[in-house]
Amino acid sequence: MRVKDEIKQEAIIKATVALVNEIGFASSSVSKIAKRANVSPATIYIYFENKEDLLVSTYIKIKSCLADALMGNFDTSLPIRDTLLKAGNNLFKYIIAQPDMFYFTEQFANSPFNNDKVKTQVEAAYLPMIDLLQFGMDQKIIKNVPLELLLAHLFYPIFNLANPRINPHFQASQQNVELALSMAWDAIKR
Repeated sequence: MRVKDEIKQEAIIKATVALVNEIGFASSSVSKIAKRANVSPATIYIYFENKEDLLVSTYIKIKSCLADALMGNFDTSLPIRDTLLKAGNNLFKYIIAQPDMFYFTEQFANSPFNNDKVKTQVEAAYLPMIDLLQFGMDQKIIKNVPLELLLAHLFYPIFNLANPRINPHFQASQQNVELALSMAWDAIKR
């Protein structure tokens, strides 16, 4: 049995992201990914069962990194508004710094690979945020609406504004970011 090499595994993930962003899921074969990663196709099967496992694992890894970035310095002892605005600021920074990773997650989220099992795995990384939103609803600080509505009004504006494909002229200055986050807060607060 061959030993797993973290550098090769990371190269495979980066190659997967780059290739999917360039030519899409259907056209991204294991052999093309292997060539881009500078490894043999057999090497990919040391780390992943098949192409679907590679795509799903890549998505889960990116979403986990995104959760870590979102909840960096997550402090529930602060007022909920401050904690959420800090998380939103972290999200802006991550998307701007990692656009390729973000583009991959956008494509994956709208693909047939994004099933309930994957969604459940990803959601686990975001439980502290979900718990904070539920606490805010329980304390009547945040509107008592379905979680999907809160997330849509709080984070999707950030996804949209930070995405240069959608908003190529948006100036992500600290002032504009804070204004966008304040508007998102206004949409969910009671």
